[in-house]
Amino acid sequence: MKHLTFFESAKKVDRAGRLAQVRIYLGKFFRIFIYEADWKVLPMAVIVSALVAGVCVNVFVNMEATMIGSLAFACVCIWNGFFNSIQVVCRERKIIKREHRSGLHITSYIAAHMIYQAFICLCQVLIQLIVYKLCGYKYPTQGIITGSFVLDFGITLFLVTYAADMLALLVSCIVSNTTDAMTVVPFLLIVQLIFSGVAFPLEGAAEKISNFTISRWGIRTINTVANYNSMRSMTLYAAVNKLTIIPELKEIIEAIRKTDIWYKLGDASTMDARSVLYEFTPENVMHEWGILFLMAMVFAVLGTLILERIDYDKR
Repeated sequence: MKHLTFFESAKKVDRAGRLAQVRIYLGKFFRIFIYEADWKVLPMAVIVSALVAGVCVNVFVNMEATMIGSLAFACVCIWNGFFNSIQVVCRERKIIKREHRSGLHITSYIAAHMIYQAFICLCQVLIQLIVYKLCGYKYPTQGIITGSFVLDFGITLFLVTYAADMLALLVSCIVSNTTDAMTVVPFLLIVQLIFSGVAFPLEGAAEKISNFTISRWGIRTINTVANYNSMRSMTLYAAVNKLTIIPELKEIIEAIRKTDIWYKLGDASTMDARSVLYEFTPENVMHEWGILFLMAMVFAVLGTLILERIDYDKR
């Protein structure tokens, strides 16, 4: 399936209004999806999700596993989002410049990308939910917003993926070629990992910077909708169990396990691990969803403003 030539496309765009241009470019993007193998991002989502599900166990069962799992889920979403759109603008930058001079509205072009990328993100999230379920994850039954955890969890994964997608779209609007775009991706991924607040403890300026990362808010939202504070912490149990390698302590620990002290140790560890950041309330979830959505919109607006100046770009 061949795309319109530049002259055919420019003539068609020149005659169309903003909404009509959105439809024209949506059609173009979906043809690329079908005929130029952009659909390959979907099987990649299957592979990445399966890898995560294979190594993250006891997610939604105890606090520690759920925290690590939330980091893994957020990383999958961010990975998917970045590679969905990191090259979509820069790979046709010259065409956009010519069509812009022929009547293309950049707002229509970006709007078409936003709709198309939302479709891709939705497909990837559905894939994640199915893969995690098939891999044996037992989803909680209670959802704080919709009444269904799966739906609340799915909305969260979508917002994280979409925010990452729009950030990558912004980068694609800035860089001049696909090589530069792919060079930026590792840096973006490292920033999201370092400032997630899970992989490394953050204090001072680093903690403030983390508030501007998708990963930090994605992890917070995943733990909130999963009702992290209602789970049991295994940290103290794990520490005590390691002491059984000392013969003198093994018998004492075995005796403690048969008493109420053992359960009180778990209660103390759980109380210490609970956080107001993960309070299972509708207000908390809506606040976190709102921030992720706002991030996506800000990235899209910035990308539009930058691309509006494409005629002045001499690169």
